[in-house]
Amino acid sequence: MQILIAEDDTHLRDGLKVLFLNEGYECTTAQDGQEALNAYISNKPDFCVFDVMMPKIDGFELCRRIRQQDQDTPIILLTAKGEEVDKVVGLELGADDYIPKPFGTRELLARIKAISRRALKGQSQTKQNTNPFTMHHFEIDPKTMRATNNETKIELTMRELNVLEMLYENKGKVVKRLELFEQCWGRRYMTNSRALDQFISQLRQKIEEDPSNPTIIKTVHGVGYRYE
Repeated sequence: MQILIAEDDTHLRDGLKVLFLNEGYECTTAQDGQEALNAYISNKPDFCVFDVMMPKIDGFELCRRIRQQDQDTPIILLTAKGEEVDKVVGLELGADDYIPKPFGTRELLARIKAISRRALKGQSQTKQNTNPFTMHHFEIDPKTMRATNNETKIELTMRELNVLEMLYENKGKVVKRLELFEQCWGRRYMTNSRALDQFISQLRQKIEEDPSNPTIIKTVHGVGYRYE
């Protein structure tokens, strides 16, 4: 597996490279966000580890640009910031995990391995679940990653598709917040995180006829969401 490391701190960048090489991974390094973006386009790594505070292009913007063309490659963001709002921003932009500095090397390696396993599992499941399904006024096609209503076609991200599939497969049942996080984000986040609520709100804006009165993704307060 090839890991792309983007970190402007030379000592930390070199340390991460040695750590990953010792674990048997291949590594590409970048000292700023622009260099990292160029390396991503050229090398198509299997995994990305990005610092947030970098010159030229910061980690948030780098994550956003990559997610515009690639929903699958796992991304971990490293940052000295620890405020909840920063975590929410990172998750909304498509990061798979968010690790504040300082961090333990064993923890970082464990998260990389766990996310890699889930990514492979998710890709396998996506290849199997290719039949279109209907949710109220939309037909959703996993092959094209689109929701279609008459002549209206809405492009879905992989995570949006995974959330809709999970709700559809549990029609009439409440899907708990932690279950959605575990299956669609890849790990259990704190229950007070606003990331899921904001993600669902944005998804409703795309697929609900009236987002303020949703018929596809209904909130079960304090528990999770349900599709009926």
